[in-house]
Formats: sequence, structure tokens, C-alpha cells
Amino acid sequence: MTEQIRRFQPDDFEQIHRLNALEGWQDLVADQERTRNAWMNANAAFVLESDGEILAYVRALTDGSVTTFVCELLVSRNARKRGYGQQLLDHLQLTYPTRIDLLATRQAASFYEQKGFRAFHGFRKSR
Repeated sequence: MTEQIRRFQPDDFEQIHRLNALEGWQDLVADQERTRNAWMNANAAFVLESDGEILAYVRALTDGSVTTFVCELLVSRNARKRGYGQQLLDHLQLTYPTRIDLLATRQAASFYEQKGFRAFHGFRKSR
């Protein structure tokens, strides 16, 4: 089993879409074309794969100098607790040595706190 982190390629989207559906991320699943466009336009998108299967991904936007904003980070349920989320965050920070910002659910907060992230106040307005 050979694991590697590499840049997102358009052919990866079907597996990513399936992972989103399995995770129950209905906003991303409901409008598949909009989500595909988000991936195509992300300038910092990586997958972690093993033998052609995507086990985890991160999609982010960056200015390359000050801020990288993580839009989604997902590790498939059967691949959790192996450090893949941390590997993707480390790869992102090595590739773009900037501040990393993200929004997290209450369920994911402890994961990010353990990784050295700190909570800060923010706002969101959805369309």
C-alpha cells in the first residue's frame, strides 16, 4: 500500500463527491456542478491516495503570502486515526507557509485544537 499526497486532478472529483455523500455533506452533494467548479477553481487542493483510492482531501484557497483558508478537510471514515488529516495540513503549510484559517464544526473543534489551532470569532453568510 503506497500512500501519497498530490495535487487534485479533475478525474479525482467523482471519488471526492462520493466521500462527501458518505460523510453526509449534503450542501456539497446537492449541487454537484457547483462543487466541481469549486474544486476546479481552488488554487490549493490536494488528495491523499493509496493505490488509486482517495482516502482524504483538503481544498483551500491561498494568496500564497499571508493567508491560506481551508474550505474542506475530509478523511474517509475507514481511514481515520492514521494521521492523514495532519499530513494534509502539514503539506498545505509546507507548500504555502502562511497563516491557516478555517471554520470547524463543534465535533471537529478538538481535532484542530490538538493540532495547535486556536478558536477565534468569525462570521458567515450563506447565499
